[in-house]
Amino acid sequence: MSGEKVATVRPKRETRLVDFLVQFRWIVVIFFVLPFSCLYYFSIYLGDVRSARKSESQRKKEHEENVKEVVKRLAQRDASKDGLVCTARPPWTVIGMRNCDYKRARSFKVDLSKFRNILEINKERMVAKVEPLVNMAQISRATIPMNLSLAVIGELDDLTVGGLINGFGIEGSSHIYGLFSDTIVALEVVLADGRVVRATKDNEYSDLFYAIPWSQGTLGLLVSAEIKLIPVKEYMKLTYKPVTGNLKELAQAFADSFAPRDGDQDNPSKVPDFVEGMIYSPTEGVMMTGRYASTKEAKQKGNVINSIGWWFKPWFYQHAQTALKRGEFVEYIPTRDYCHRHTRSIYWEGKLILPFGDQFWFRYLFGWMMPPKVAVLKATQSEYIRNYYHDNHVIQDLLVPLHKVADTLEWVHREMEVYPVWLCPHRIYKLPVKPMIHPEPGFEAHKRQGDTKYAQMYTDVGVYYAPGAVLRGEPYDGAKKCHDVEIFLIENHGFQPQYAVTELSEKNFWRMFDATLYQQCRKKYKAIGTFMNVYYKCKKGKKTEKEVQEAEQEKAELETPEVDEPAD
Repeated sequence: MSGEKVATVRPKRETRLVDFLVQFRWIVVIFFVLPFSCLYYFSIYLGDVRSARKSESQRKKEHEENVKEVVKRLAQRDASKDGLVCTARPPWTVIGMRNCDYKRARSFKVDLSKFRNILEINKERMVAKVEPLVNMAQISRATIPMNLSLAVIGELDDLTVGGLINGFGIEGSSHIYGLFSDTIVALEVVLADGRVVRATKDNEYSDLFYAIPWSQGTLGLLVSAEIKLIPVKEYMKLTYKPVTGNLKELAQAFADSFAPRDGDQDNPSKVPDFVEGMIYSPTEGVMMTGRYASTKEAKQKGNVINSIGWWFKPWFYQHAQTALKRGEFVEYIPTRDYCHRHTRSIYWEGKLILPFGDQFWFRYLFGWMMPPKVAVLKATQSEYIRNYYHDNHVIQDLLVPLHKVADTLEWVHREMEVYPVWLCPHRIYKLPVKPMIHPEPGFEAHKRQGDTKYAQMYTDVGVYYAPGAVLRGEPYDGAKKCHDVEIFLIENHGFQPQYAVTELSEKNFWRMFDATLYQQCRKKYKAIGTFMNVYYKCKKGKKTEKEVQEAEQEKAELETPEVDEPAD
């Protein structure tokens, strides 16, 4: 009848064998991945302990010897018959969605596995000098007991310094300090010709200093970094504020949580030390703001201390979600626990990996084994399953200007329908040169919320989970959506971190990123013909011998990029 409302019939996706393999993958995770992950983590921890017991002079001496070995190894390469240089790190040990198939092409491998030491923690200069394979768990274990921390420290234990510099790193303090690469004081790099240089923002290698972030190791081999330290206190006083409304209203509440409307963005009394937002549905979110607090303050009568680092504690994103029912509340979390709050559940990916991993009984009996190590998860994936995840799963960080967060949330809901969504603000600085990522031209004239004269406020819109269509058993074209995300970012002056695969053509890739400084450094420091072009490292699929040759013979100057042709 004309007055009746007809329900929309959604098409269903055909069930395949791989669907069952993924559905029951938890069996492999329980009986293989988790036990081996524990052994893996323990072996790494023992290595960290051995490193910490060495004297500073011994660690520095070993570092110098290891750098000489890298130089010696590069000198052995015959450019006429050996492939492009890459690290000898196995592809499955890399955190990220890229399949690293470029390493399976003809390549000349350099072993950097010994570069995992904290070389120096200088309290006077407030700088930590570390090697590239030092991870966030290792550095926070060393610095936080000293009431010090990296200015930006990644939430996941396994994230390495090298990955966060050559790639992308962010944390809830990035609205103050910028991305991880913005906190770098100096970089020690082995160049293609074997020279070892120290690059800073104001020495003769300043161009290299600004070009290395986001370059994915395609300008040289990073062998150490000096990183900014900041003073911290023992606890984080965290306020959970529930917000309801439409996505535009949620986005505005997020901006208001850390960006004063009067533009006083550098006033510490108005801006919290840490900020994070989580959008749980199109109408609900929780905004969290944190300030460092002393033990004395945390233990005052009436204050609640929540040591979220214990294995049996609820997963952090689910704990934060309780604010939607409880209302606004405040608690004190040990600083190191807070820094690694998303490790155990891998944000909310743990719910897909182990559907019952968040249950009370599992957390108490087996929570101490969490999280499964990403490297072991990837090692147990066949190419069939890896392709399934690429087509039916989303792990994307969309870096967009703060004033475009509402539009981005609406786009993600419309095109992907993934929840929760992570929101983390960060600055992109106006620099004396134009690196691969940079603010919108003329942003300072608009005086938008969160912006200053020297930096534009961006936000990482983190989209990690299975799309709504996949959960309902409906068709979903992951490759097309990945491409659509990238085009959306290009149109909105946004950026996609390069741990993810790219579906863009090379010309469109360089519409998203600025190639000028990067290409200048490729030529100046003789990286062309030695290291693969960053686009080829990010491109989806295997890198054939022909593609390797194309990368070696890349054009001296890029042509003006063109828009992708529309699909037929």
